[in-house]
Amino acid sequence: MPLYGAQATQEPEAVYNRVCGACHAGQLPMAPRKGDQVAWKPRLAQGMETLVQHVTQGFKAMPPRGLCMDCSAEDYRSIIQWMSE
Repeated sequence: MPLYGAQATQEPEAVYNRVCGACHAGQLPMAPRKGDQVAWKPRLAQGMETLVQHVTQGFKAMPPRGLCMDCSAEDYRSIIQWMSE
């Protein structure tokens, strides 16, 4: 599999609705909400790879893999980008 040009295999909105929204739609105050650019800005400043690592390994209240067991790193990048817009 090439390191560059890999594409997400899942639609970000569908994954958000299936998994991410359980915490990121306002239920957990520390989980940045979709479209909350103020909340996302300092997170994005850490770099996308750090954010993907946080999702994959779990970070603070976020469980490992964000409970999306069929998500790839590219899926996570796509979802994070979509949520932060």
